[in-house]
Amino acid sequence: MAATTAMMAEPSATAMKSNEAMKIAIAISLVRSKLLSQPHSSVSSSASRTFHWKQKAKNRKQEMLRLSDELKRLEGDLGCDLYPESASCKCYFFKNLQIVSPKKFIDDSDHRLNDVLRRRFLRLVRLHKRIKRKASNSIDQRAFSEFYKEEDIEKLKISAEYLVDLCETPSMVKKPDFANLAHQAVDFILSSVTHVLSTGKDVSVTEGVISNLIVRLVKRMCTPLEDEVCDPETDGRIHIQHIIRMLGKASYVGQRIFLSVCHRISELAERLLLLDPFDESFPQIHDSMFVMIQLIEFLVSDYLVTWSKEEGFEISLFEEWLTSFLHARKTLQSMEKRSGLYALYMDRVTGEMARQVGQIPSFQTLNQDILDELFR
Repeated sequence: MAATTAMMAEPSATAMKSNEAMKIAIAISLVRSKLLSQPHSSVSSSASRTFHWKQKAKNRKQEMLRLSDELKRLEGDLGCDLYPESASCKCYFFKNLQIVSPKKFIDDSDHRLNDVLRRRFLRLVRLHKRIKRKASNSIDQRAFSEFYKEEDIEKLKISAEYLVDLCETPSMVKKPDFANLAHQAVDFILSSVTHVLSTGKDVSVTEGVISNLIVRLVKRMCTPLEDEVCDPETDGRIHIQHIIRMLGKASYVGQRIFLSVCHRISELAERLLLLDPFDESFPQIHDSMFVMIQLIEFLVSDYLVTWSKEEGFEISLFEEWLTSFLHARKTLQSMEKRSGLYALYMDRVTGEMARQVGQIPSFQTLNQDILDELFR
């Protein structure tokens, strides 16, 4: 009996050990299966996230391209509205080049100098200033992002400097964007001057900036660059004359142009009196003399009546440059034996000026001696 019981206990113990071994094997298999499946799940999750962000970046890029195309289209439409084919800046800024126009120029800067062109021009000026600073190793480290926060007088200074640099560029006439850039610069400068004067701030600084701009442009107009001497087709002096003429639209600028040019005519006339006609510099001085007299003729014909109607017209400055003009005419008359053409041209300009002054009632209060000299 005892033997039988012992024999029955042995299979039971063996079965229990077998069950435990099976459980352990199953547990090990489950753990191994879990460990093997976990990396695959991690890789799959990582790949899913990568695809998500790639798709998002692709969608964002497409959206940016769409917005960029839309912006270009809107700017193009705005440009067509502002500058239709019949009034294109590119085609018509220099349309009255060396022509005495019977129609007075209209001050339309408020309409043409819109926000889009203004921001575009300011960006261009900022880039130009940055290049100049790098070239000259300037120590001025002011951030260009602050340009838009600067006062109008600072923008006027930088814009005037930009216009001078533009006019001093070799072969500037052949550059396709020269007319557009010159037009935007002139309109921006005139708009800035008007705004600064309306505020009554920095008036003396503004006068210094404008006077310096005029002197440099007149000097450039009378001094051809080396490539202009070799190739007459690149001569930009006539175009600079037109730029100065367009700057004269505002009486504040125009009267100072008149005064500066008259002084320079007197200086050149006195120099010519003592100069040998066969001197190498004589042809250049001769050309400069006619370009400046012609500029005076344009200013008188285009703007004198318009200036007299402006609220801020400076009558004292008018007397000053009129006196300077009469002095220049007298100096040229002394050269009649050497070159009577100067005197004849100045007489023609004087006649036109006398005719217009006689028609403007406000000018009848001028110094009588000046009027007598003008109408003589």
